[in-house]
Amino acid sequence: QVRLVESGGALVQPGESLRLECVAHSALSIAGIRWYRQVVGKTRELVTSISKGENINVKGRFTLSRDNTKTTVYLKMDNLQPDDTGTYFCNADLELARETYGYDYWGQGTRVTVSS
Repeated sequence: QVRLVESGGALVQPGESLRLECVAHSALSIAGIRWYRQVVGKTRELVTSISKGENINVKGRFTLSRDNTKTTVYLKMDNLQPDDTGTYFCNADLELARETYGYDYWGQGTRVTVSS
């Protein structure tokens, strides 16, 4: 059963921006959320996060935010560089009707490639 779906990954040139999305399905909403980046041959690296009750986190070139329904979170990445290349995964704690549904759910990932 698919609960989280990421999208927005693309091939971009250095200096460009992208906005990734992570959507919760099946009437679920997102409480805590974490975005990770994975490069082939390396472990997943935490990029940024927000906790339940937080709506935005600005960390350098990366802005993590959520919509008012709490079903979608956004990772805006500015001034992308080749080192930002990788597969980006959202990892979330989910709620159903404002009650805890479960912890540590992963999406399938979305690929970001930064290259000239």
